[in-house]
Amino acid sequence: MSTGEIKIYKDLMGENDKWAGNIRKMRRENGISMINIIGSPGCGKTALLESMIKKLGEVSNFAVLEGDVETTNDAVRLKALDIEVSQLISGGACHLEAKLVHNAISDLDLEKIDMVIVENVGNLVCPAEFDIGEDAKVAVLSVTEGEDKPVKYPLLFQEAKCSVVSKMDLLEHLDFDIEKCISNIKKVNPRLPIFKLASLTGEGVDDWIAWVQEQLENAKKSSGSS
Repeated sequence: MSTGEIKIYKDLMGENDKWAGNIRKMRRENGISMINIIGSPGCGKTALLESMIKKLGEVSNFAVLEGDVETTNDAVRLKALDIEVSQLISGGACHLEAKLVHNAISDLDLEKIDMVIVENVGNLVCPAEFDIGEDAKVAVLSVTEGEDKPVKYPLLFQEAKCSVVSKMDLLEHLDFDIEKCISNIKKVNPRLPIFKLASLTGEGVDDWIAWVQEQLENAKKSSGSS
C-alpha cells in the first residue's frame, strides 16, 4: 500500500562533476596545469614531491594541495622546502572532492602559478572514482607493496595518464618481482607510461619531471598562453 511518500536520491557524483568542471574552466582561463597524485598510504607520494620540488621549481611556479583525512603533517613537511602548500582535510572521507579542491585553488594567486599538484588522500580506490578537474591522475605504487596491486585495483591504472613505481632503491632487499609488476600494469593499461624511481637517491626522477613538464606545456598550449 502506498504511503504517499516520495524518496529523493541525489546524484552526488553529478554535483562533484559540476565542481570539477568549474576547476577546469578556471585553470583553462589562467593557463594552469594540474596533476592528481594517487596511491596507498606510505607508498612515497610526499617523498616524490620532495624529490621534484627543487628541479621543478626551476621551470614552473607551482602550488601543492596536500590531502589527508586528518593532520597537517605532510603539508608542514613540504612547507619547510619553501613552497606554496595548502592542507585539505577530508574529515574522514577516503578521497578529495572537487568542491574542496575548487575552494583551495580559488584562494591561490592564480596569476603567480602555472601548475597545481594535488596529493590525494592515501587510497587506491576512492580517489580514482572522483574527478577533481585535473589534467592527469598519476598512479603511484611502491616496491614495498604487492606486484598484483594493478590487477586488484584496476580502475586507478585505467584512469591514470602515467604510473610511478617508487622506492626502487629498496628493490634489492625485497621479494618484489618488478617485471611482474610492470606486466600487471600493462595488462590493465597497455599504453600507460611507467616511471621507475627512487625519491631518496634521485634515480629516475629527471624522467618523471620531464613528463610533468610536458603536462605544463600542454596546458599552456591549450590556453593559448605559449
